[in-house]
Amino acid sequence: MSSVKPNSRWGLHELRRASSFRIALLFLGLYSLIAALLFAFLYQQISSYALSRIDDWLPRERNAILRSAPADLQARVAYHARLDPDNQRPFGLYSPDGIRLAGAFPGPRPSTTQLERPYTLTLDTPGHTRHLRVAAYPLPDGQLLVLSQDLNEVHEFNEVLVRALASAALLALLLGLAGAVWIGRRAVHRLDAITTAIQAIVQGDLSQRLPQRTAASDDLDRLVSVVNRMLDDIERLMHEIKGACDGIAHDLRTPLARLLAGLERAQRRATSPDDYRAAVDAAIAETLSLLTTFNAMLRISEVQDGARRAGFSAIDLATIADDAVEFYEPSADDKQVTLVYQRPPGLRLPLRGDASLLFEAIGNLVDNAIKFTPAGGRITVSLAERQGVMQFDIHDSGPGIPAAEREAVFLRFHRAESSRHLPGNGLGLSLVDAVARLHGMQVTIHDSAQGCHISLRLPRLP
Repeated sequence: MSSVKPNSRWGLHELRRASSFRIALLFLGLYSLIAALLFAFLYQQISSYALSRIDDWLPRERNAILRSAPADLQARVAYHARLDPDNQRPFGLYSPDGIRLAGAFPGPRPSTTQLERPYTLTLDTPGHTRHLRVAAYPLPDGQLLVLSQDLNEVHEFNEVLVRALASAALLALLLGLAGAVWIGRRAVHRLDAITTAIQAIVQGDLSQRLPQRTAASDDLDRLVSVVNRMLDDIERLMHEIKGACDGIAHDLRTPLARLLAGLERAQRRATSPDDYRAAVDAAIAETLSLLTTFNAMLRISEVQDGARRAGFSAIDLATIADDAVEFYEPSADDKQVTLVYQRPPGLRLPLRGDASLLFEAIGNLVDNAIKFTPAGGRITVSLAERQGVMQFDIHDSGPGIPAAEREAVFLRFHRAESSRHLPGNGLGLSLVDAVARLHGMQVTIHDSAQGCHISLRLPRLP
């Protein structure tokens, strides 16, 4: 027998086997890409906003300076230089031949191609590199007014912004990786537990079930739930198979022994054709009983396989119940049992199903009730529709079925101790249960003050 051996110790290098870890990494990668694009967009927008503020300030400052008289322009520029000792906003005034007349602008006189249009100037000075936002404006007398603002603060702010964004990205990446590892290890531990349970099941312990969380429900929990229901059915079927084998061995041993004993007795003692004829008749009766049992088993297997569902047609449950009760009325009369049939006039209960199987199931319930009800007893069969549910009920005044045996009586060959002395093979209720399952019905044994109460229920389709 093959077995599945779970790996009980998972290292971080093996987390790549966990699909949840890979999915978490995929989403982390997508998140990182989106975050990088967002950071780039924010950086570009903030940088552009700072430059646009300077570009808006330069023409306003020019207009303010040009409001001075032309003779005072040089003094105005020189006065601005004294007010700006750090040279953060250096101005300059140049003569038509390029000589600086006033101001502390550190760069060369701008060329004619750079007039009235802001641009960025990079100056390499001893000890550092300086960046200026510059705009040059020609004056009517041929002079050139140069205005600028130092961009080092803007660049420093951009560097701080980049470091902050990078730190946040690194922190998010580390947290994302930690979360992916945590999710992956949780998934691995769950898979380890599931694999261990599967190994126990493979080794023959059908009572084991896959571990399922009760506080949460995800895709794996839903899959585990379906598998556990399947395991419930497998365990039930295995028990039924074992019970069927035990039942076959127990219930067929007696008729086979009787058959063999009768034939041996006829071989030893029969002296006339009548003796041989009686022995053959007894053998035929025993053989027919065996064939009846085997045919019932094959019929139950056929129903449980669902093969008969392909031949479903439109039928009326009320008509089938009418025919079954009418068919078994003579048997009830012969045993002096009162059979009462309660059915609303004109009731129709249409459904799709197999009429012969439903007739056999209902007939089995009526036949069992007649068999177990003593002479002078009463059987009540009722058919009704209540709140959209079609319901067939049968009550009898027999010995009833103990609560401890109400599930076991649907197993093949199971017979309660109180019914061992009665003819039968223990397959009737098994067939009823198989037919009910095939039609989506629910067969239930209810508590009853006297006798037995069994019902077949089928909700109508909306």
